Amino acid sequence: MVGKDNKPEIRFTGFTDAWEQHELREIYTERKERGYDSLQILSVSIQHGVSTEELDSDTLGKKVRRSEDKSLYKHVYFGDLVLNMMRAWQGALGVVMSEGMVSPAYITAIPSAQLYPLFMDYCLRRDEMIIQMNNLSYGVTDFRKRLYWDSFINVLCRIPSVSEQERISAFFTHLDNLITIHQRKYDKLIIVKKSMLEKMFPKDGVNAPEFRFAGFTEAWKQRKLKDISDKVIEKNVNLKFTETFTNSAEFGIISQRDFFDHDISNAANLNGYYVVKSEDFVYNPRISTFAPVGPINRNKLGRSGVMSPLYTVFRTHDIDNTFLEQYFKSRYWHSFMKLNGDSGARSDRFSIKDSVLIEMPIPYPSLKEQQKVGEYLTQFDKLITLHRRKLEKLKNIKKAMLGKMFV
Repeated sequence: MVGKDNKPEIRFTGFTDAWEQHELREIYTERKERGYDSLQILSVSIQHGVSTEELDSDTLGKKVRRSEDKSLYKHVYFGDLVLNMMRAWQGALGVVMSEGMVSPAYITAIPSAQLYPLFMDYCLRRDEMIIQMNNLSYGVTDFRKRLYWDSFINVLCRIPSVSEQERISAFFTHLDNLITIHQRKYDKLIIVKKSMLEKMFPKDGVNAPEFRFAGFTEAWKQRKLKDISDKVIEKNVNLKFTETFTNSAEFGIISQRDFFDHDISNAANLNGYYVVKSEDFVYNPRISTFAPVGPINRNKLGRSGVMSPLYTVFRTHDIDNTFLEQYFKSRYWHSFMKLNGDSGARSDRFSIKDSVLIEMPIPYPSLKEQQKVGEYLTQFDKLITLHRRKLEKLKNIKKAMLGKMFV
């Protein structure tokens, strides 16, 4: 945040001098040194800046294409700045953390003695700086935009003393380390939960799951959805309920007011909406073919509301709802939906008739085992939510501090 005296809103004790404004031409010199085959090839991403090691196809999630001729690749050293000219306007730049070489399509620059290099990794990747780079990029469309060296060096930034740069860098490095730790815990929990869903429900053609709690040995039975639930056909007569729910893949059953910040339904039509009570399940049978199996979610809001008649609402009996909810988070019911669904006349839409949906097979152990399975898997959900919230909080703190600790 820029103050009248060119000082940040928050800074460490002992630092009082105003930050000095520079054009990047004053603090960077272009590097044009060529690399050689034994150097690792580093990449630059919008999300993470410069990689610390060479990334393979598995890490990137796509095939890596590289020229066989490395003679034009650019040699970079610790502290150098690397900029992807084609994606600078999106934030594809960063500071080198380990020696290597980068694509000849990138700009590489040497920092002056006025800079603590890691500080610039945070400074230049802020939104305010990316906006400048976007304004200095040339191209008739975003796809063709380029930020050339002669334009890049016109970017303005304010920097403090090297010692203050070091303190700021240490603070954000520590924050990034915390974010990384919680991200890894979160990712690991997601993987473990997915694995347990695979093991705690029977595979096709098998009458018992791979993993069971001690004391349970009986074969699992199979029911159909119509055996353990009834379709809700109760309409919102006389506008008994005014709160409209929606079915979100990420948040489950949620009020439109919370999801969209306002009601998007037409109040005049609410009489024709279905009443959704606490613990009811909801499925959207008409969704895009890009996600051919939409979520079936349980109303855990603890209150009743209404949903569009486009949704299928069903109310269960003779089954533990927590167990059933977890089953609808597994992949096993997807095969039934995909096999029995129909895109109909429109190739971009997928639907499944209620008469077909109610034939869905549901695994059915004893009620006690249902409760144990449901409770166990729900604990993973609670841990995942806890770490997601911690992760979001840390990211929000970082975003706020980037605004308050820089000028």
